Amino acid sequence: MTRLLLALGTLVAALSLASLVVGPAGIGPLASLKALILGGEGPLTLVMREIRLPRTILGILVGAGLGASGAALQGYLRNPLAEPGLIGVSGSAALGAVLALQTGIASAFALALPLVALAFAGAGVGLVVGLAGPRGGSLTLILAGIAVSSLAAALGALVLNLSPNPFAANEIVFWMMGSLADRSLLHVWLAAPFMIAGAIPLWRMRRGLDALTLGEDAAQAMGIRLSRLRLALVAGVAAIVGAATAVAGSVGFVGLVVPHVLRPLVGARPSRLLPTSALGGAALVLAADIAVRVIVPERDLKLGVVTALIGAPVFLRLVLRARAEGRT
Repeated sequence: MTRLLLALGTLVAALSLASLVVGPAGIGPLASLKALILGGEGPLTLVMREIRLPRTILGILVGAGLGASGAALQGYLRNPLAEPGLIGVSGSAALGAVLALQTGIASAFALALPLVALAFAGAGVGLVVGLAGPRGGSLTLILAGIAVSSLAAALGALVLNLSPNPFAANEIVFWMMGSLADRSLLHVWLAAPFMIAGAIPLWRMRRGLDALTLGEDAAQAMGIRLSRLRLALVAGVAAIVGAATAVAGSVGFVGLVVPHVLRPLVGARPSRLLPTSALGGAALVLAADIAVRVIVPERDLKLGVVTALIGAPVFLRLVLRARAEGRT
């Protein structure tokens, strides 16, 4: 376990360094790092501190948040197909962002779009919790999440359909593909507090998730209060995924694939899967964002497209391997 955490931590550190020095400007790594650390009055310092540094920090935050959220949801629902979008948070946040773009609120000030997305993420979570009820089980929570996600997707499609011109529609579609480009430290300061606040309940519920692997009856016999566990899960995932979607758009597959890949390495224990999935998610998003800048730098390739291209084959391989082993 310690070796795995060290390996993943080293990978995240290496990818963070690469994310800082890789870019379309073709500036040398040493010159880039010197400008970042020592500063100066040239444009390179501005590029490093105002463009690449926020992009790298957001890549770590978004990836770690989605990875940990996926691991927590899969542990609570005891379903390896669970992913952060299942409880309707990302769909609600996306709907808020689409409305902000459609109505022009997004152009009012720099943080208008992520703030509206966060507000809708909170409203979506409130709706899911209200639909599931105080004593609803995991199945009720899943159904409520699917209902809210479907409603948000339908309303988003309606807004897109009613766009006044193709330029507004293109802007909405591109935002929904997910991206870390053109983000600033303001986006970091907006998302980080929500993500940290969401990570705290997820970390505290790790022992309860371990107990749940024995079944709900066994977990309750061990003193785990399932209603409190569910509330902590929904609050934590909502804060993290809502903030991630608000600043980066829809970035799929991270919370689904990363826990799948790492689960066999930690003995399928949710308490161990949480930190490893956080590091694995950060590594995946950083790698995908570097790929966005390297593969076709002249085109505006989107982060969500790359994570889907990376995640889908991995997931398909896992499905085929499970099928060959007779586990499905």
